Amino acid sequence: MTTPSTSTAIDDLLAEHAGLQQQLSDPALHADATAARRVGKRFAELGPLVATHDQLVAARSDLEAATELSAEDPSFAEEARQLVARVAELDVRLTDLLAPRDPHDGDDVVLEVKSGEGGEESALFAADLVRMYVRYAERHGWRTAVLDATTSDLGGYKDATVSVKARADDVEGVWARLKFEGGVHRVQRVPVTESAGRIHTSAAGVLVYPEPEDVAAVEIDEGDLRIDVYRSSGKGGQGVNTTDSAVRITHLPTGVVVTCQNERSQLQNKARAMQVLAARLQAAAEETAQAEASAGRLSQVRTVDRSERIRTYNFPENRIADHRIGFKAHNLDAVLDGELDPLLDALGAADRAERLAAE
Repeated sequence: MTTPSTSTAIDDLLAEHAGLQQQLSDPALHADATAARRVGKRFAELGPLVATHDQLVAARSDLEAATELSAEDPSFAEEARQLVARVAELDVRLTDLLAPRDPHDGDDVVLEVKSGEGGEESALFAADLVRMYVRYAERHGWRTAVLDATTSDLGGYKDATVSVKARADDVEGVWARLKFEGGVHRVQRVPVTESAGRIHTSAAGVLVYPEPEDVAAVEIDEGDLRIDVYRSSGKGGQGVNTTDSAVRITHLPTGVVVTCQNERSQLQNKARAMQVLAARLQAAAEETAQAEASAGRLSQVRTVDRSERIRTYNFPENRIADHRIGFKAHNLDAVLDGELDPLLDALGAADRAERLAAE
C-alpha cells in the first residue's frame, strides 16, 4: 500500500520519466549512441511504473464515483466492489515496481560455464548448460557469442565463455533474468561412458557478470596486464587457425585470466577480452563491497563442488529443483531446451520480496 514516503518516491520517478521523454525528443541526444541507449533504457524501465500509476489513479477516481452513485442506486454496488479489488491489485503491483532495483538489471552479461567433478560427464553437462542458455536467449531474441571455449574429447566443454546481449528495445535486460544462474549446477544421470547403466552425479559451475557499457569506466592499469598472443584452436576457418590471433590477458594484481579467440583478428580478440576482464573486475569489486556491507544476499558459488549446489537436474525423474527457493518441476527436457521462464520468474519474485523486506 502506498504511503507518504512512497508517494514522494512516485512523484520523483514520474518527474524523471517526463524528463527522460523530453531528452529522447532532442535530436542532439541521438548523436551519442551510448547516451541515447542509456536514456532509452531508463525510460523503458520506468514505463511499467508510470502506466501502473496512471491506471491506479483512474481506478481510484472510478471507485470514488461508483461509491457515491451506489448510495443512490444499488445497481452500482457491484461495480464498486469490483473497483475495490482492482485498486488493491494495482496498489500491490505499484508497490512491487517501487521495490529497490538491482542497478545492473538492464545490463548485458558475460556468462562462464566450467566443468567440475565428474570428468568427461561434467564437461558434457557443461555443454548442455551452454546450449540451455543459448536456447533461452534465442527465445527472447537476444544475441549470443561464444568468446572462448575449451572442448573435451567427447565434445563437451571444459570451460566456455559466452556473451549474451539484449535487443535494443528490450525493457528488461539480460542481467535481470540470468543473474540468478551463478553457482554450482548438479546433474544426476547415466553417463554416456557408463556401460552398467548406473546413475552418476557430477557438477558444473556457472559464473555470471554484468557487462559494463563503457569499459573505460572500469579502472584498469595497462601496467597491471600481461598480454599473450597465440594460435587460435577454435572454429572460425582457415584464416583464424593459421594466425596468432588468440589473446590471453592476465590481470597480475588479481590473477584473473581472460582469453578470447573467436574473433577474426588479434585486435578484435583483445578488445573483446578487455570487455570480459572489465566485467569480471567490476563484479569482483562489487561483490567485495556487498560482502562488507551485508552477508545476507544470495551469492554465486565460486567452487565447483557437488555439495555446494544451487540446482539439481535429475534425468531419470525428468526433474529440476532449485534449492534456494524450493522450486521443483518435472519438465527437465523443456528446461534444457530453454524454457527457463517459470523458474526465473520464481527466483525474481523471491528476490523482490527480499528487497522489499530489507527496505
